[in-house]
Parts: sequence; structure tokens; C-alpha cells
Amino acid sequence: MSGTRIDSEDELVRTFLAPLAAGFPGALGLKDDCAAFAPTPGSELVLKTDPVVAGVHFFADDDPADIAWKALAVNVSDLAAKGATPRIYLMSLSLPEAPEREWMARFAEGLGAAQRAFGIHLAGGDTDRTPGHLSMAITVIGEVPAGCMVRRAAAQVGDVLYVSGTLGDSALGLALKLDGALAARLGLSADEAAYAIGRYLRPQPRVALAEALRLHARAAMDLSDGLMKDLGRMCRASAVGAIVKTADLPLSPVMRRALIAEPARIRDVVAAGDDYEILAAVAPSACAGFEAAAQQAGIAVTRIGEVTSGPDVRVLDAEGVPLAPGRSGWDHFQPR
Repeated sequence: MSGTRIDSEDELVRTFLAPLAAGFPGALGLKDDCAAFAPTPGSELVLKTDPVVAGVHFFADDDPADIAWKALAVNVSDLAAKGATPRIYLMSLSLPEAPEREWMARFAEGLGAAQRAFGIHLAGGDTDRTPGHLSMAITVIGEVPAGCMVRRAAAQVGDVLYVSGTLGDSALGLALKLDGALAARLGLSADEAAYAIGRYLRPQPRVALAEALRLHARAAMDLSDGLMKDLGRMCRASAVGAIVKTADLPLSPVMRRALIAEPARIRDVVAAGDDYEILAAVAPSACAGFEAAAQQAGIAVTRIGEVTSGPDVRVLDAEGVPLAPGRSGWDHFQPR
């Protein structure tokens, strides 16, 4: 984008960010140093922060509206997995230079769209100039009825494992962005490629599933670093194991087509990150209720396996052979 640059921090906040706080009176129009938030009586707060950085979580030349959407969505996804209702968020926006007004307008547009989709409002934060990469550090605050937050460390042997939505689309979208010739090799149409890329650019946190999780799930977490890694985290925290069959994993028609061309991409379905779906462990007696509640919420959920006495997490291929994906999932500090 090219155009005039913002000439002050005051302009950035007043013109582009303050309108995003208009729906939350406690933000005080972003005219104070702090915000005030009164929780709903009988509820507890659930807090999460998950920064995103150019070159790690998104491309610096992505549409600013997509960057903003993703920055908020990856945080709200964690709230949904805890059974929490999103309320407000704080944002620290670090920019390498003063942004152009057109860029900032698109960024604010993306944030506004995400706020409306997720039912959350900007409450405050800070803006900085940094010698490093463009980044956003967002802290989200949600609510659950007191004592009802769904933890990851409560899965029990015999529980049924579910995931929402479909897996692997975001990893495929990233691969398509990095390799312009990949769509043709996989036999994907322009619309199919656009679908996968859209799943990478704009994750869809399953906010509508929160109540079903509170009522019926024993444990849950969002899938940000890959099914195998995140399932391993749940199992370690719960002192259990798990078994999953690749044949049971929910796949979009686009991913199924990609797997016909390159079957080895099943490893991305199992181990690549950025799905932002929800993994849940549900007691067998609660499965019918969970599935019915998810259907009522309009969120597809699929049984993918079960919790075992452990300690291993096993992912079996179509022949029943344990899959060795190489890397189990995304890790910021693992050598590449």
C-alpha cells in the first residue's frame, strides 16, 4: 500500500482504535491509561495472551485486515476451548514505522469484523515503534460461570476424543502461499486453493461451542500447534495416553483432494499447526449430549479416538501402523 503516513500516536489511537472500543463503556473512549471491567455476578474471569509476529504467524505483506483478524482469532480460540464467553481485549501494537493511513484503516476494519464475529470489544492497550518486526500482543478476557472453566488436565481413561471442524486446511493454505505451483500439482481449482489459504489467513474460533464444552466435556484445549503435539499436552497434563486413527480425522473436500495427489500430506493433518479447532475429551455417558449440543450450536464435531491408560499418544494410519510424523507439531524453539 502507498499513501500518507500517520503523523502521531494520538492520531492512530483517536482515529483508528478508539472507534473499536465504543461498544465497551469501561474503555473510557481510550482516553485514560486504564480500563475498568465489572465481571458478571457469579462468573470468573478467564485470561489469555498470545502474540503474533510478522514472519512467524503471518506475512508482513498480507492484507492488514487479515492480519488483524488472525491476531484476535488465535486468542479468542483459547477462550472458546475453556468454555468461556469473550468479553474484552487489550492490544499492544508494535510497528516498525508509522503506518500508512490506508494500512491502518484496513487493520482497524479487520479488527472490527473480528470483534463483531466473536462478540468482544477493545478495552485498551498501547502502541509502540519497534526496530523489529510488526507484532501484536493481544490479551483476551472472557467469563465462565464460577467453577466451570474447562481444563486440559482433566481427561480420564475411557473418554472419547472429539475435534471440531476439519484439520489440516491451514497447513495446506500456508503451503499454497509459499509455492505458487502447488495448486496445479495437487489438482486444486482456484476456488479450492482460495478456501485453504482463507483458512490460514482467517481462523474461525469455535465460540459457539463454549456452552457445549462447559456442559459436557471433561477436558478441552484449542489446536494451535498441531493435533499430535496438543493432544500430547492434554495427555501429559491428565496423566493418560490416547489412540487416534487417521481414518477418523475430519477432512475438508479440499484436503481430501490434496491427499489423493500427495498422501504424505496426512502428516500435516496430524502435526501441522494453525488449525484453531477444539480438541475435547468427553465421558462416554456424555457423548450424546455433547453431539446434540454441538449440532444445535452449528459446529461439526467428530470422534477421532479415545483416552487410554497411557502414557503414549498413538496415531494409527489406515493399516493400523503408528504414524511417525517426524516433527510432532509447531515449536517456537525447535531447530528448523
